[in-house]
Amino acid sequence: MKAEVLKVKEKKDEKVTIECVAITNEVREILLFVQSNGYEITGMLDGMYTQLLPSDIFYFEALDEYVFAYTKDKVYQIKNRLYEVEERYQDIYFLRISKSIVVNLRKIQSITPALNARFMAHLKNGEQLIVSRQYVKQLKKILLGGHNK
Repeated sequence: MKAEVLKVKEKKDEKVTIECVAITNEVREILLFVQSNGYEITGMLDGMYTQLLPSDIFYFEALDEYVFAYTKDKVYQIKNRLYEVEERYQDIYFLRISKSIVVNLRKIQSITPALNARFMAHLKNGEQLIVSRQYVKQLKKILLGGHNK
């Protein structure tokens, strides 16, 4: 794959164009990286603030009055409300799967049926999340290619 950079005079004129024969996983990863630029979120762990990339976050969870961002092996508290997270990151592969969880679809390894018309999302870090009934249809639609994220 060739790469080309053209210099423009103003920031507002910056853009990324991808020319490809087919949209492969490699192209999707490049696109996701470009789209998520500027979407960093500040998380707090042990009194220290850290900038988190959306691609490192497995899911967000609301517990009591707080929202947490779960990475592969750490949990950060964030200032945003869960609905704000859902709105801000929905275009870059994040989807609400329950009243209290917004998951990164790129971190789902598989989904399996569970009890009461719910599903279980198995994440790449070994965690399992319950997908509430009201969110199953949308999750299946997206994962089966019915929606272009």
